[in-house]
Amino acid sequence: MESLKIFKKTKLSEVQVLALGFFIVIFIGGTILSLPISSANGEATNFLDSLFTATSATCVTGLVTVDTGTHWNLFGQTVIMILIEIGGLGFMSFATFISVLIGRRITLKSRLLMQEAMNTFNIQGLVKMLKKVMLFTFIIQFIGAVILSTQLIPEFGVARGLYISIFSSISTFCNAGFDLFGNFNSYTGYYDNSIILLTVSALIAIGGLGFIVLLELYNYRNTKKLSLHSKLVLLITAILIVGGTIVMFILEYNNPDTIGNMNFKDKIVNSIVASISPRTAGINSVPIDKMTTTSKFVTVILMFIGGSPGSTAGGLKTSTLGIILCTAISVIRGKENADIFGRTIPRGLQLKAITLLIIGMGLVMTVTMMLTIAEPNEAFLDVLYEATSAFGTVGLTTGVTQRLSEPGKIIIITLMYLGRVGPLTVVMAIVSKKKGANYKYPEGKILIG
Repeated sequence: MESLKIFKKTKLSEVQVLALGFFIVIFIGGTILSLPISSANGEATNFLDSLFTATSATCVTGLVTVDTGTHWNLFGQTVIMILIEIGGLGFMSFATFISVLIGRRITLKSRLLMQEAMNTFNIQGLVKMLKKVMLFTFIIQFIGAVILSTQLIPEFGVARGLYISIFSSISTFCNAGFDLFGNFNSYTGYYDNSIILLTVSALIAIGGLGFIVLLELYNYRNTKKLSLHSKLVLLITAILIVGGTIVMFILEYNNPDTIGNMNFKDKIVNSIVASISPRTAGINSVPIDKMTTTSKFVTVILMFIGGSPGSTAGGLKTSTLGIILCTAISVIRGKENADIFGRTIPRGLQLKAITLLIIGMGLVMTVTMMLTIAEPNEAFLDVLYEATSAFGTVGLTTGVTQRLSEPGKIIIITLMYLGRVGPLTVVMAIVSKKKGANYKYPEGKILIG
């Protein structure tokens, strides 16, 4: 709790505290993982690989340069699991939750930090909301672990099977792509186990909706209403899941290296996984490198979009995409205002959404270009796939991660951090705010299109 006290006494802005806080958690995690007590062979792990793993865990990504299931021992895997939980829910949420448990008073500064971390509209009732979020999170993760244990305990034994079930439930709910099955295989060994695949898919989808949406859905039986935010998130999420499943099913239907030789039910289930997982979860039940080129490109698009605000997911965000689409439709129709569900979208939100799109695309393109220089032997689509996966904190890879050079690892570490904290948050943390001018220049005309 001393770190929380330090943050309170500083004159840093909320976004600067969040950016710095994630960095500190990552550095501490990387240091612990580099120690001999964390590895399975009892030897120290290269600090860059440890830092890469800590960044990937804290940023709930899943890209790894060393195999999680075989390189780390129980202690190291537990450290990774804790980093995933902290990264998924936000370090400020955890610090505040601990303060509540030990009876400490939550200051206005802490509430403002929580508001920024949880991406909520206001600070009213924030502590009460945090308690509900934590309780809901632990309940869902517990249920997921119980279901998974029915399948994994018979295979791994009670102790190991239960541990893997808990780890998998936390990892998938937090939209991290980590697993303990070994040899970078992810869930490919369970392509025909619908219970496991549908359970982790449900955990991914729930974790990626956002806590505001989940709380509104829980209270819907009493309120009988949803906010515009929740309606837009649910609409875009449904379109992406259903549309992605159909597209993946069609594109991979006859591919013998993925779902081509599966029965009809397994083809559908694996298509669902291939649609939901790219939205920042990073697990795969079929070999990524064996997918068709078109499927890989569709996956890149899904990874870039990501999950929803205030969730464990990364990416551009579903609501941001929804606002951009509504804005485009209004322009095409010649309408002055963008609207949906009987509500007008504020001009400021439209501009912010477009800004996020530009920054996100700029980051992915820049990093892709840098990786083509750092990793000249990799195919362009694989490099683009890797960069988008890091930006969206997804964790899927065609195999490039394990072959990264040291410069490549540093590039991906940086992008994972930016993707989790939020590119706009990082920019706002670096650039000092200036008061807006109280004057306006004359309008000028520019031809476009």
